[in-house]
Amino acid sequence: MKVLRPALLSIACALATPAMSDDLPSLGDASSSIVSPEQEFQLGRAWLSMLRNQVDSLNDAQLKDYVESTVYRLAESSELQDHRLAFILIRDKQINAFAAPGGVIGVNGGLFLYAQTEGEYIAVLAHELGHLSQRHFARGIEAQQRMQIPVMAAMLAGIVAAAAGAGDAGIAAIAGTQAAAIQNQLRFSRQNEQEADRVGVTTMVRAGYDPRSMPNMFERLARQYRYEGKPPEFLLTHPVTESRIADTRNRAEQYPKGGKEDTLRYELMRARVQLMFEETPGMAGKRFRAVLDDDPKNDAAHYGLALSQIRIGQLNDARSSLQQLLAKAPNDISYNLAMVDLDVTANKLPDAQSRVQRLLSQFPESYPLIQAQADLMMKTNRAAEAEKTLFKLSQRRPLDPDVWSRLADACTLSGNAIGVYQARAEYYALTGDYKQAIEQLDFAKRRAGGNFTLAARLDARQQEFRDQQRILKEMMGR
Repeated sequence: MKVLRPALLSIACALATPAMSDDLPSLGDASSSIVSPEQEFQLGRAWLSMLRNQVDSLNDAQLKDYVESTVYRLAESSELQDHRLAFILIRDKQINAFAAPGGVIGVNGGLFLYAQTEGEYIAVLAHELGHLSQRHFARGIEAQQRMQIPVMAAMLAGIVAAAAGAGDAGIAAIAGTQAAAIQNQLRFSRQNEQEADRVGVTTMVRAGYDPRSMPNMFERLARQYRYEGKPPEFLLTHPVTESRIADTRNRAEQYPKGGKEDTLRYELMRARVQLMFEETPGMAGKRFRAVLDDDPKNDAAHYGLALSQIRIGQLNDARSSLQQLLAKAPNDISYNLAMVDLDVTANKLPDAQSRVQRLLSQFPESYPLIQAQADLMMKTNRAAEAEKTLFKLSQRRPLDPDVWSRLADACTLSGNAIGVYQARAEYYALTGDYKQAIEQLDFAKRRAGGNFTLAARLDARQQEFRDQQRILKEMMGR
């Protein structure tokens, strides 16, 4: 039996409060008195480290930057009070997205494959933010009154087991904690979903999107899988009914038309994901060519074709495609980074470096550009500069395991042994291996010698890791 990937919303919905009016509820102190926002935050972060340890992530800098920037903009337009968000992109072609307690946002690569426009993609994430802003998880626990934090933690652990493909074991872990409560409250899940839809529609309007994208997305998914025996995971955890679609449609139609429906940037990210999940770059190239046969002016298809051409070594063709795109948008980061990839593949490293530097002068805060700069530094034997660049990036992105992994590589090349251990420790902690994280800092302390200030900082960080490890052990029931 194939089990759902992580969607805490299914549990949040299962534990929903039994009475809800059409108006959004007033969030008082009741749920906070049982599960505080800070407890949700700590549990969510511990859960995320477990999840990273169990699933295959998408490490594409441009895709991560896109997801994060769009979600943060949505959050500014939502009712979410705590904007301390953390993200994970999962390498899975099944359509799914989820929001976990503590502001954890997860997106499967499959969401980009199924969402035909940015509006449809935004609709899903606006719905997820609706669950977070209404604190459905904490309110579900409030409904149970006697459910304690260890029970909630055990349920989270069971969901991680299911996410990692543990099958019936994951479901058993969940069922073993609060099976009766879940069974008794399942009938209220539809109300939580409708509430998240309603909040999501409002969020979309505030953010400048056409809210009709939400019922459009739901209708297409329901129609596509109506006659299939196995619906996608998103529909399993977010059941779409005719009444729910109608309710969302009615609410969306109350707003005037004219909101944003799609963007070229989304289409470019979608092309990147399509290439990631295609069997071979050559097959992806054929698909992009087929799109261009129908729509020769489709810039996203030209971009995807160029990326596939780079992968299979058709460098002249790729250069021609990218030059045409850059003629129209000379400062587009995606087009320029594709040309950087091309120049690196063609061993034209000075050209690649010059291009990155030019773009950084215009977009100095761009995460994908900074990472490209650091990668080029390491390729051109400038490990110390790469280390400095990545250290600054790690301060901006302390929850990104990929940055810490790259920093460890740069420190290795530059000969900074203590830096290697520290960066590895942060990486291991973010991916749920606290034993290794603590051990790496032990190695660093041995290297610190008489530097008591550094040793004290390392001791303090180790204690933080031990505290996080304790929370994890409580979640896992051992």
